[in-house]
Amino acid sequence: MKALQNHIAKYIDINVDKFEELFDYFKVIHVRKKDHLEMYTGPVFQHNYFVIKGCLHMYFLTEKGDQQSVQFAIENWWINDPLSLCHQKESEFQLQAVEKSTVLAISQSDQELLLTEIPKLERYFRVMNQIGFGAALHRIKYMYEASKAARYFQFVERYPQFAQRVPQYLIASFLGLTPEYVSEIRAKNRS
Repeated sequence: MKALQNHIAKYIDINVDKFEELFDYFKVIHVRKKDHLEMYTGPVFQHNYFVIKGCLHMYFLTEKGDQQSVQFAIENWWINDPLSLCHQKESEFQLQAVEKSTVLAISQSDQELLLTEIPKLERYFRVMNQIGFGAALHRIKYMYEASKAARYFQFVERYPQFAQRVPQYLIASFLGLTPEYVSEIRAKNRS
């Protein structure tokens, strides 16, 4: 819980006593590598997740049945399907642990109660949404603008912490590339 407290404190000024109240709204979930986080609750996202330790990825299945990665989260990152969570509608995405992970989970209803109890957190969650939305816009821009090789090397340069922990086939999927192509450009870059 200290990780979440430190993360919140980076974005808003909040009384330390309020953090004790905050923790009552979350549950700790330990996830094994390759397990799905929403596997027991059905196709509707029930929680917003904050990664304490580990790495998660969100994906959808293509018509061919392949996984298409759309988002990653490591320590101090939030991840969810906001439309499914907010509207309680079936998600088109699945959330899976890339490595053994520990996450804090808060339900939509508990998050609403929390925001009523501690209104300052509205600003924190707004900032988190702005950062996430901005990152999504930049990803779309790179997908249209950059060459395949440039997409890969921009990702590695911008997010070295992911490049070191996420398997190459998932990075390739995230960037709209094949794993073979990623191997090829990495080999060319080494020589």
